Amino acid sequence: MIKNIVIVFILLVNIVACNAQTIQKNILPGAYNLEEYLPLIQNQNIGLVVNQSSIVEHKHLLDTLLACSINVLKVFAPEHGFRGVKDAGEHIDNDFDQKTGVPIISLYGKNRKPDLEQLKGLDVIIFDIQDVGVRFYTYISTMHYMMEACAQADIKFVVLDRPNPNGNYFDGPVLEKEYKSFVGMHPIPIVHGLTVGELAQMINGEYWLKDSLQCNLKVVKVKNWNHNTHYDLPVKPSPNLPNALSIRLYPSLCFFEATNISIGRGTYFPFQVIGYPDSECGEFIFTPKSIDGMSKHPKQENVTCYGIDLRSENLQHQFTLQYFIEFYNRLKNKDIFTFDKRWFNLLAGNTQLYNDIVNGLDEEQIRLKWQDSLQKYSLLRDKYLLYSKED
Repeated sequence: MIKNIVIVFILLVNIVACNAQTIQKNILPGAYNLEEYLPLIQNQNIGLVVNQSSIVEHKHLLDTLLACSINVLKVFAPEHGFRGVKDAGEHIDNDFDQKTGVPIISLYGKNRKPDLEQLKGLDVIIFDIQDVGVRFYTYISTMHYMMEACAQADIKFVVLDRPNPNGNYFDGPVLEKEYKSFVGMHPIPIVHGLTVGELAQMINGEYWLKDSLQCNLKVVKVKNWNHNTHYDLPVKPSPNLPNALSIRLYPSLCFFEATNISIGRGTYFPFQVIGYPDSECGEFIFTPKSIDGMSKHPKQENVTCYGIDLRSENLQHQFTLQYFIEFYNRLKNKDIFTFDKRWFNLLAGNTQLYNDIVNGLDEEQIRLKWQDSLQKYSLLRDKYLLYSKED
């Protein structure tokens, strides 16, 4: 016990001494607040839901806990894998961490939800993954399924919360239950304005788990952060969100994933450009290539695309349909703009958005249709906020 206390003290000293590039304005993600959650997991068998973003100072959470003599038995890995280098949608197999030998159970392979055998012997599951505050970003779906599994197996679920880089607002249509999928499991807007800890409380409090179960939930809060605090992520949360601008543009550009339009996968500036092999799409030129660790087979691979460069866009950017509607209107009469309608509707969470766009409605007309549901969501969101909106 004395050894553990010394280790924790050293870690805390290092955290306080770290520079502003690592922690901005003394913002401390939940994982950094060891004094709050180590007592909960001492002498317990632990499973981790983590990836490359799960860091404490410059060390991975797995290494940090093992150094504190915490008994970590298993790691559960989401989309993109434990190291965060797998392509979007790429199947991930079970494995072992080469550094520590800890088994890694894929939650983006044969199953999205762990079975009872995979949870056997565990007392606590810790979730520590950096989210970007968008409904179709699948880490929150992985969290949902793990919460459900913990509720069924009577295992405590601990969320080490992290700031939401899109957490200063919420916007977009609220998902309709008929369109529930792994890219949208909850009746929340596209940009939901919650941290994973706040969302976990909402999932639990609104009985959204299967059979209206509730898990034994503990959220370790972020310190010195609120919903209007800017936070630059120290590690990119997934292969194709390399910087703060891509994360801000992601909600607006992701609808292009259901079309034949490129949004820069296969470049070093994904989710910051839009283009298609037609010179009328714009003056900016780029050619998607296979890039290991980012995009092995990008859309329009090795084909010159013409379009627009958004890398000068303001970091205050918020969700808009402007780009999508402009490209659709520019190309629809050429019969070269193709939709995967089912995929688009799953991302949108309804059929209304698709119908409105193809029927020629502008953004203002479309937005009016989701204002009532957004107002209801605003009241629901207020119930689960853990952080101030202003100060």
